[in-house]
Amino acid sequence: MARSWERMVLKNSKQINKRRKKEGKQSLSKSSPAKVADRFQGRSYIVPTILILFIVLYVLLAQPWSDAFMPNRTLFWATVGAYLVLALFYFMRRPYLSVTRDTLETRKLTGYKTLRPGEIRKFVIQPGYVIVESVKGTNWVFSRVMNRYPIDRMAERLKVYADLHHVEWEVKSK
Repeated sequence: MARSWERMVLKNSKQINKRRKKEGKQSLSKSSPAKVADRFQGRSYIVPTILILFIVLYVLLAQPWSDAFMPNRTLFWATVGAYLVLALFYFMRRPYLSVTRDTLETRKLTGYKTLRPGEIRKFVIQPGYVIVESVKGTNWVFSRVMNRYPIDRMAERLKVYADLHHVEWEVKSK
């Protein structure tokens, strides 16, 4: 379907669903096919672990229990608490790869990133890794070890995406 046709169908279905909802009837479709996204979430545990090790090192070097502890105790424990909150923030903020019909989306340190089919050179699948090579910019690497991504399910979905958009597909074994 052409993009303009999809937009027109989406607009009309929203209007019909709104009218059917006012009449107390069930909507025609639960979600539009253009907006359905497969989201693969990982879990970040390396940065929180490093932050907690940094906190332990900081406490052991400062020795707040000794009589020779000179800095302000309140500020010291506020700093320790801030690092703990930062570690919790990084642990709860889950990395993801979202695959829709015509986009790939993820969140990096600098913000949300989106790739369209024309911006993707190829997909490389390795044991424990999925690599999305872009035409310009850096490659996106999704790792089973670093972020606990479901690599097998991601590879299956990206294979469908690659076939649909004629993106090169490469499978490497160690």
